[in-house]
Amino acid sequence: MDRKILAELQKDSSLSQRALAERVNLSQNACWRRLQAMTEAGVLNGSTARIDRRKLGLSLVVFVMLKTRHHSAQWLKDFRSHVLTIPEVVDFHRIGGDYDYQLKVVTESMDSYDKVYQRLIEGVDLDSVTSYFAMESIAEGRPLPL
Repeated sequence: MDRKILAELQKDSSLSQRALAERVNLSQNACWRRLQAMTEAGVLNGSTARIDRRKLGLSLVVFVMLKTRHHSAQWLKDFRSHVLTIPEVVDFHRIGGDYDYQLKVVTESMDSYDKVYQRLIEGVDLDSVTSYFAMESIAEGRPLPL
């Protein structure tokens, strides 16, 4: 039942409790109790609006692959703090393989990406930075597979 509730919320988090309860075939009170339990367990972390980035002029998506020679706890802490100050970085992952980190940057143009790039490299010592530019976004922000 919780997965049904979560699936409906991923489709439309603005549903009223009554509408959500009806969609999952629960009483409003039972649905509320399940929502409260999932919030307390940390499964639900608030709700956000899905925004069409292109309608706001954010047409450039860049996947930035980073390598570093540094792996000390302090360097990692400083690096993570630095990256998280850059609002254009919408996803940030430590990864395995040929690279150490992957960033997803969303911005207006190549010029604005260059400013993000300059800001990224000014704060930390990196071994290499490789950027891949999305030609087309086929699927973004898909719901979790429940």
